Amino acid sequence: MIIVLKPKAKKKDADEILKQISSAGLKPLYLPGTERTVLGAIGDERILENLHLDNHPLVDRIDPILTLYKMVSREIHPKDSIVKIGSLPIGGKKCALIAGPCAIESKPQLLATARAVKESGGHCLRGGAYKPRSSPYSFQGLGVEGLKLLKEASQKHDLPTVTEVIEVADIEYVESYADAFQVGARNMQNFRLLKELGQSKKPVILKRGMSAKLEELLLAAEYIVAEGNPNVILCERGIRTFETAFRNTLDLNAVPYLKKRTHLPVIVDPSHGTGLKELVLPMARAAIACGADGLMIEVHNKPKVALSDGKQSLSPKEFRTFVQNLKPFISAVNKTV
Repeated sequence: MIIVLKPKAKKKDADEILKQISSAGLKPLYLPGTERTVLGAIGDERILENLHLDNHPLVDRIDPILTLYKMVSREIHPKDSIVKIGSLPIGGKKCALIAGPCAIESKPQLLATARAVKESGGHCLRGGAYKPRSSPYSFQGLGVEGLKLLKEASQKHDLPTVTEVIEVADIEYVESYADAFQVGARNMQNFRLLKELGQSKKPVILKRGMSAKLEELLLAAEYIVAEGNPNVILCERGIRTFETAFRNTLDLNAVPYLKKRTHLPVIVDPSHGTGLKELVLPMARAAIACGADGLMIEVHNKPKVALSDGKQSLSPKEFRTFVQNLKPFISAVNKTV
Protein backbone atom coordinates (compact mmCIF):
# COMPACT_ATOMS: atom_id res chain seq x y z
CA MET A 1 0.00 0.00 0.00
CA ILE A 2 1.24 3.51 -0.87
CA ILE A 3 0.07 6.35 1.37
CA VAL A 4 0.39 9.83 -0.18
CA LEU A 5 0.32 12.61 2.39
CA LYS A 6 -1.09 16.06 1.84
CA PRO A 7 1.37 18.87 0.98
CA LYS A 8 1.10 20.44 4.45
CA ALA A 9 2.07 17.19 6.25
CA LYS A 10 5.19 17.46 8.42
CA LYS A 11 7.80 14.89 9.40
CA LYS A 12 6.11 14.36 12.78
CA ASP A 13 2.85 13.51 10.98
CA ALA A 14 4.64 10.95 8.85
CA ASP A 15 6.31 9.48 11.95
CA GLU A 16 2.91 9.12 13.64
CA ILE A 17 1.53 7.11 10.72
CA LEU A 18 4.72 5.06 10.39
CA LYS A 19 4.50 4.15 14.07
CA GLN A 20 0.92 3.02 13.56
CA ILE A 21 1.99 0.84 10.61
CA SER A 22 4.90 -0.67 12.54
CA SER A 23 2.75 -1.35 15.63
CA ALA A 24 0.45 -3.45 13.47
CA GLY A 25 3.37 -5.71 12.56
CA LEU A 26 3.76 -4.29 9.06
CA LYS A 27 6.89 -3.01 7.31
CA PRO A 28 6.84 0.82 7.18
CA LEU A 29 8.57 2.80 4.44
CA TYR A 30 9.41 6.51 4.49
CA LEU A 31 9.82 8.03 1.01
CA PRO A 32 10.07 11.84 1.22
CA GLY A 33 9.75 13.69 -2.09
CA THR A 34 10.31 17.27 -3.19
CA GLU A 35 6.59 18.10 -3.16
CA ARG A 36 4.90 15.27 -1.25
CA THR A 37 5.85 12.70 1.33
CA VAL A 38 4.94 9.14 0.42
CA LEU A 39 4.75 6.32 2.93
CA GLY A 40 4.62 2.61 2.29
CA ALA A 41 3.13 -0.28 4.22
CA ILE A 42 4.13 -3.81 3.29
CA GLY A 43 2.37 -6.84 4.72
CA ASP A 44 -0.96 -8.59 5.14
CA GLU A 45 -3.58 -6.67 3.15
CA ARG A 46 -6.29 -7.49 5.69
CA ILE A 47 -4.31 -5.75 8.43
CA LEU A 48 -3.68 -2.80 6.13
CA GLU A 49 -7.38 -2.35 5.54
CA ASN A 50 -8.16 -2.49 9.26
CA LEU A 51 -5.82 0.42 9.97
CA HIS A 52 -8.24 2.81 8.21
CA LEU A 53 -5.42 5.19 7.38
CA ASP A 54 -7.63 6.91 4.83
CA ASN A 55 -9.40 8.55 7.79
CA HIS A 56 -6.25 10.39 8.87
CA PRO A 57 -6.66 14.14 8.21
CA LEU A 58 -3.25 14.43 6.53
CA VAL A 59 -3.57 11.42 4.23
CA ASP A 60 -4.43 12.52 0.70
CA ARG A 61 -4.94 9.08 -0.85
CA ILE A 62 -4.03 5.42 -0.53
CA ASP A 63 -3.05 3.35 -3.56
CA PRO A 64 -2.58 -0.42 -3.60
CA ILE A 65 0.74 -1.81 -4.83
CA LEU A 66 -0.43 -4.03 -7.65
CA THR A 67 2.79 -5.92 -8.38
CA LEU A 68 3.87 -9.00 -6.44
CA TYR A 69 7.35 -7.47 -6.07
CA LYS A 70 6.73 -4.49 -3.78
CA MET A 71 10.11 -3.13 -2.69
CA VAL A 72 11.80 -3.29 -6.10
CA SER A 73 8.84 -1.84 -7.99
CA ARG A 74 8.71 1.66 -9.43
CA GLU A 75 5.26 1.99 -7.89
CA ILE A 76 6.86 2.56 -4.51
CA HIS A 77 10.25 3.89 -5.67
CA PRO A 78 9.79 5.85 -8.92
CA LYS A 79 13.35 7.18 -9.21
CA ASP A 80 16.30 5.11 -10.45
CA SER A 81 18.51 3.65 -7.75
CA ILE A 82 22.28 3.85 -7.98
CA VAL A 83 24.16 0.97 -6.36
CA LYS A 84 27.87 1.31 -5.60
CA ILE A 85 30.41 -1.50 -5.85
CA GLY A 86 33.21 0.03 -3.86
CA SER A 87 33.39 3.53 -5.32
CA LEU A 88 31.92 2.46 -8.68
CA PRO A 89 28.32 3.63 -9.24
CA ILE A 90 26.07 1.25 -11.17
CA GLY A 91 23.28 3.30 -12.68
CA GLY A 92 23.13 6.97 -13.51
CA LYS A 93 25.38 8.53 -16.14
CA LYS A 94 28.29 6.11 -15.95
CA CYS A 95 28.37 2.91 -18.00
CA ALA A 96 30.04 0.39 -15.72
CA LEU A 97 32.47 -2.11 -17.24
CA ILE A 98 32.94 -5.18 -15.06
CA ALA A 99 35.51 -7.56 -16.50
CA GLY A 100 37.74 -10.48 -15.61
CA PRO A 101 38.07 -14.24 -15.85
CA CYS A 102 35.24 -16.69 -15.34
CA ALA A 103 37.44 -18.62 -12.89
CA ILE A 104 40.45 -17.57 -10.81
CA GLU A 105 43.09 -20.14 -11.76
CA SER A 106 46.37 -18.79 -10.43
CA LYS A 107 48.09 -15.65 -9.17
CA PRO A 108 49.89 -14.89 -12.48
CA GLN A 109 46.67 -15.40 -14.46
CA LEU A 110 44.57 -13.13 -12.25
CA LEU A 111 47.14 -10.34 -11.84
CA ALA A 112 47.83 -10.24 -15.59
CA THR A 113 44.12 -10.10 -16.36
CA ALA A 114 43.45 -7.46 -13.70
CA ARG A 115 46.22 -5.28 -15.14
CA ALA A 116 44.70 -5.60 -18.62
CA VAL A 117 41.23 -4.71 -17.31
CA LYS A 118 42.56 -1.62 -15.53
CA GLU A 119 44.76 -0.42 -18.40
CA SER A 120 41.96 -0.80 -20.95
CA GLY A 121 39.47 1.25 -18.94
CA GLY A 122 37.57 -1.41 -16.99
CA HIS A 123 36.06 -0.30 -13.71
CA CYS A 124 35.58 -3.49 -11.70
CA LEU A 125 37.28 -6.89 -11.57
CA ARG A 126 35.20 -10.06 -11.67
CA GLY A 127 36.58 -13.50 -10.97
CA GLY A 128 35.12 -16.77 -9.74
CA ALA A 129 36.63 -18.37 -6.65
CA TYR A 130 33.75 -20.86 -6.37
CA LYS A 131 32.49 -22.32 -9.65
CA PRO A 132 29.24 -24.29 -9.88
CA ARG A 133 29.78 -26.50 -12.93
CA SER A 134 27.46 -28.80 -14.84
CA SER A 135 30.03 -31.59 -14.69
CA PRO A 136 31.48 -32.76 -11.35
CA TYR A 137 34.79 -33.31 -13.17
CA SER A 138 35.17 -29.69 -14.32
CA PHE A 139 37.33 -27.16 -12.47
CA GLN A 140 35.40 -26.04 -9.38
CA GLY A 141 37.52 -23.03 -8.41
CA LEU A 142 40.19 -22.31 -5.80
CA GLY A 143 37.81 -21.38 -2.98
CA VAL A 144 39.23 -19.20 -0.20
CA GLU A 145 42.65 -19.15 -1.88
CA GLY A 146 40.98 -17.65 -4.93
CA LEU A 147 39.30 -15.00 -2.78
CA LYS A 148 42.68 -14.03 -1.33
CA LEU A 149 44.10 -13.67 -4.84
CA LEU A 150 41.11 -11.52 -5.82
CA LYS A 151 41.75 -9.24 -2.86
CA GLU A 152 45.43 -8.97 -3.78
CA ALA A 153 44.59 -8.10 -7.39
CA SER A 154 42.08 -5.52 -6.20
CA GLN A 155 44.61 -3.76 -4.00
CA LYS A 156 47.39 -3.92 -6.58
CA HIS A 157 45.34 -2.47 -9.43
CA ASP A 158 42.83 -0.35 -7.46
CA LEU A 159 39.76 -2.17 -8.74
CA PRO A 160 36.63 -3.07 -6.76
CA THR A 161 35.71 -6.74 -7.10
CA VAL A 162 32.76 -9.07 -7.53
CA THR A 163 32.72 -12.84 -7.16
CA GLU A 164 30.08 -15.54 -7.09
CA VAL A 165 28.67 -16.95 -3.87
CA ILE A 166 27.02 -20.34 -4.24
CA GLU A 167 25.98 -21.31 -0.74
CA VAL A 168 25.16 -19.72 2.59
CA ALA A 169 28.30 -21.08 4.26
CA ASP A 170 30.49 -19.07 1.86
CA ILE A 171 28.88 -15.67 2.46
CA GLU A 172 31.17 -14.74 5.36
CA TYR A 173 34.32 -15.53 3.36
CA VAL A 174 33.17 -13.72 0.22
CA GLU A 175 32.08 -10.70 2.24
CA SER A 176 35.55 -10.50 3.80
CA TYR A 177 37.45 -10.44 0.51
CA ALA A 178 35.17 -9.01 -2.22
CA ASP A 179 33.25 -5.76 -2.70
CA ALA A 180 30.13 -7.40 -4.15
CA PHE A 181 28.39 -10.75 -4.32
CA GLN A 182 27.29 -12.38 -7.54
CA VAL A 183 24.38 -14.79 -7.52
CA GLY A 184 24.67 -16.98 -10.61
CA ALA A 185 21.87 -18.20 -12.85
CA ARG A 186 21.73 -21.59 -11.12
CA ASN A 187 21.13 -19.93 -7.73
CA MET A 188 18.64 -17.24 -8.72
CA GLN A 189 15.88 -19.08 -6.86
CA ASN A 190 17.99 -20.33 -3.96
CA PHE A 191 15.73 -18.44 -1.59
CA ARG A 192 17.64 -19.25 1.58
CA LEU A 193 20.80 -17.84 0.00
CA LEU A 194 18.93 -14.73 -1.18
CA LYS A 195 17.49 -14.10 2.30
CA GLU A 196 20.92 -14.43 3.90
CA LEU A 197 22.38 -11.98 1.37
CA GLY A 198 19.59 -9.63 2.38
CA GLN A 199 21.22 -9.46 5.82
CA SER A 200 24.36 -7.98 4.27
CA LYS A 201 24.74 -4.42 3.05
CA LYS A 202 27.18 -5.32 0.29
CA PRO A 203 25.79 -5.13 -3.25
CA VAL A 204 24.47 -8.22 -4.98
CA ILE A 205 24.58 -8.80 -8.74
CA LEU A 206 21.62 -11.08 -9.33
CA LYS A 207 21.77 -13.01 -12.59
CA ARG A 208 18.65 -14.19 -14.36
CA GLY A 209 18.12 -17.93 -14.32
CA MET A 210 18.47 -19.80 -17.60
CA SER A 211 14.74 -20.56 -17.73
CA ALA A 212 13.44 -17.78 -15.48
CA LYS A 213 10.68 -15.36 -16.34
CA LEU A 214 11.39 -11.70 -15.65
CA GLU A 215 8.76 -11.64 -12.91
CA GLU A 216 10.65 -14.47 -11.21
CA LEU A 217 13.88 -12.44 -11.43
CA LEU A 218 12.16 -9.45 -9.84
CA LEU A 219 10.69 -11.62 -7.09
CA ALA A 220 14.15 -13.07 -6.43
CA ALA A 221 15.43 -9.50 -6.03
CA GLU A 222 12.51 -8.83 -3.69
CA TYR A 223 13.77 -11.57 -1.36
CA ILE A 224 17.05 -9.68 -0.92
CA VAL A 225 15.57 -6.20 -0.61
CA ALA A 226 12.79 -7.29 1.74
CA GLU A 227 15.43 -8.54 4.18
CA GLY A 228 16.99 -5.09 4.35
CA ASN A 229 19.63 -4.97 1.60
CA PRO A 230 18.58 -2.46 -1.10
CA ASN A 231 21.82 -2.83 -3.05
CA VAL A 232 20.74 -5.18 -5.82
CA ILE A 233 21.85 -5.07 -9.46
CA LEU A 234 19.93 -7.15 -11.99
CA CYS A 235 21.87 -8.94 -14.73
CA GLU A 236 20.50 -10.30 -18.00
CA ARG A 237 22.82 -13.15 -19.03
CA GLY A 238 20.84 -15.01 -21.66
CA ILE A 239 18.21 -17.71 -21.46
CA ARG A 240 18.06 -21.28 -22.73
CA THR A 241 15.98 -21.67 -25.90
CA PHE A 242 15.71 -24.15 -28.76
CA GLU A 243 18.53 -22.36 -30.63
CA THR A 244 21.84 -24.24 -30.76
CA ALA A 245 23.94 -21.81 -32.79
CA PHE A 246 25.10 -20.15 -29.59
CA ARG A 247 25.30 -21.03 -25.92
CA ASN A 248 22.29 -18.95 -24.80
CA THR A 249 19.85 -16.51 -26.34
CA LEU A 250 20.62 -13.02 -25.01
CA ASP A 251 17.21 -11.54 -24.25
CA LEU A 252 17.71 -7.80 -24.67
CA ASN A 253 13.95 -7.26 -24.48
CA ALA A 254 14.57 -7.73 -20.77
CA VAL A 255 16.52 -4.51 -20.38
CA PRO A 256 13.84 -1.91 -21.26
CA TYR A 257 11.17 -4.13 -19.71
CA LEU A 258 13.01 -4.23 -16.38
CA LYS A 259 13.95 -0.55 -16.51
CA LYS A 260 10.28 0.33 -16.82
CA ARG A 261 9.17 -1.81 -13.88
CA THR A 262 11.98 -1.54 -11.36
CA HIS A 263 14.20 1.18 -9.98
CA LEU A 264 17.13 -1.24 -9.67
CA PRO A 265 20.07 -0.90 -12.09
CA VAL A 266 20.26 -3.42 -14.92
CA ILE A 267 23.46 -4.74 -16.51
CA VAL A 268 24.05 -7.27 -19.30
CA ASP A 269 26.49 -10.16 -19.64
CA PRO A 270 27.00 -10.73 -23.40
CA SER A 271 29.77 -13.25 -22.72
CA HIS A 272 27.48 -15.83 -21.12
CA GLY A 273 24.60 -14.55 -23.22
CA THR A 274 26.23 -15.76 -26.44
CA GLY A 275 29.11 -18.04 -25.51
CA LEU A 276 31.08 -16.81 -28.54
CA LYS A 277 33.67 -14.04 -28.30
CA GLU A 278 32.90 -12.72 -31.81
CA LEU A 279 29.34 -11.91 -30.69
CA VAL A 280 30.32 -10.11 -27.49
CA LEU A 281 30.96 -6.66 -29.00
CA PRO A 282 27.83 -6.41 -31.20
CA MET A 283 25.60 -7.60 -28.37
CA ALA A 284 27.32 -5.26 -25.93
CA ARG A 285 26.60 -2.37 -28.30
CA ALA A 286 22.97 -3.43 -28.50
CA ALA A 287 22.75 -3.71 -24.72
CA ILE A 288 23.98 -0.15 -24.27
CA ALA A 289 21.60 1.10 -26.97
CA CYS A 290 18.56 -0.38 -25.22
CA GLY A 291 19.38 1.10 -21.83
CA ALA A 292 21.77 -1.16 -19.89
CA ASP A 293 23.60 0.50 -17.00
CA GLY A 294 26.72 -1.57 -17.55
CA LEU A 295 28.29 -4.73 -18.89
CA MET A 296 29.92 -7.82 -17.45
CA ILE A 297 32.62 -9.16 -19.77
CA GLU A 298 34.81 -12.24 -19.49
CA VAL A 299 38.50 -11.46 -20.00
CA HIS A 300 41.35 -13.95 -19.65
CA ASN A 301 45.06 -13.36 -20.15
CA LYS A 302 45.27 -16.63 -22.18
CA PRO A 303 41.78 -17.66 -23.34
CA LYS A 304 43.04 -20.69 -25.29
CA VAL A 305 44.15 -22.42 -22.08
CA ALA A 306 41.36 -21.13 -19.80
CA LEU A 307 39.95 -23.74 -17.42
CA SER A 308 36.46 -22.26 -17.83
CA ASP A 309 34.66 -20.49 -20.70
CA GLY A 310 37.66 -19.86 -22.93
CA LYS A 311 35.55 -19.62 -26.10
CA GLN A 312 33.69 -16.57 -24.84
CA SER A 313 36.62 -14.84 -23.13
CA LEU A 314 38.41 -11.87 -24.65
CA SER A 315 42.19 -11.61 -24.55
CA PRO A 316 43.73 -8.41 -23.11
CA LYS A 317 44.29 -7.06 -26.62
CA GLU A 318 40.73 -7.92 -27.64
CA PHE A 319 39.33 -6.28 -24.52
CA ARG A 320 41.26 -3.09 -25.22
CA THR A 321 39.80 -3.00 -28.75
CA PHE A 322 36.38 -3.86 -27.33
CA VAL A 323 36.39 -0.83 -25.01
CA GLN A 324 37.54 1.53 -27.77
CA ASN A 325 34.84 0.29 -30.16
CA LEU A 326 32.19 0.58 -27.46
CA LYS A 327 32.88 4.19 -26.50
CA PRO A 328 30.93 5.82 -29.38
CA PHE A 329 27.83 3.83 -28.41
CA ILE A 330 28.18 4.84 -24.77
CA SER A 331 28.47 8.50 -25.79
CA ALA A 332 25.46 8.16 -28.09
CA VAL A 333 23.20 7.36 -25.12
CA ASN A 334 24.64 10.24 -23.07
CA LYS A 335 26.67 8.06 -20.74
CA THR A 336 30.34 8.11 -19.88
CA VAL A 337 32.91 5.35 -19.48
